[in-house]
Amino acid sequence: ATPKGEITGTAWEHTAASLAGTLQQADVVLPAAATGGAVFTGKFKDAPTTAKARVPVVLFLHGSSGLSLKAIAEWQRWLAEQGWASVAPDSFALAQRVTYKSPIDKASYERIHALRASEIAPALEALRQQGWADASRLVLAGTSEGAVPVARHTGHEFAARMLYAWSCEANYFVTEPRNALPANRPVLNVISNTDPFFSKSNTWLGNPEAQGHCGAALKENPQAAVVLVPNAPHTLLNLPAARLATAGFLAQLGKP
Repeated sequence: ATPKGEITGTAWEHTAASLAGTLQQADVVLPAAATGGAVFTGKFKDAPTTAKARVPVVLFLHGSSGLSLKAIAEWQRWLAEQGWASVAPDSFALAQRVTYKSPIDKASYERIHALRASEIAPALEALRQQGWADASRLVLAGTSEGAVPVARHTGHEFAARMLYAWSCEANYFVTEPRNALPANRPVLNVISNTDPFFSKSNTWLGNPEAQGHCGAALKENPQAAVVLVPNAPHTLLNLPAARLATAGFLAQLGKP
């Protein structure tokens, strides 16, 4: 039986203040190459204003659980070990931001997707002003709720994209996929073959023809890769297979 969804919170759109807050409260990890010393782990507002070197950066959009998901911090520290900086904006800088228990109506999901999409531009602008950010090697990434705006982003500012735990397909989560993934830039999709939300193992997926991954959306891109992790949970950033795929994918963009 389809479970009963619910929506809490009242705020559906960012204000100018909350958009600024998403960045100021963003979780940032800078590798040693950027700081010239120890790895920096903290909030964007406290990040070093000077740098020893410019390094590539992953701009990461968290899922519906927000930055409270410990796996994100662990993943960001791992990225720093690979020489990559990472910035994860905090969507919950918006007071009374809507949250939900799936499934809810598609119109409400789309309002949330629009909210998340609005967080990309200010973060991108701020990154371009940081002395530690290599603007030629910016990667847009996201997981679950945060991966939808990554797949839909129409700009060409990012050297590559990474989508975790999202299938890029029609299902209960979107009115339509509206993918805008570039055909001429690297794209990585990592998802469980039994993802509890976006694979056929979800009895209320809403698409009997779904494949459970972004393969169809990426079929014209020779630089794309789809990695299915057998029997993995929805949050799979730190599984060995996911990390191996991510490390190999980032390596093709050049060593930090």
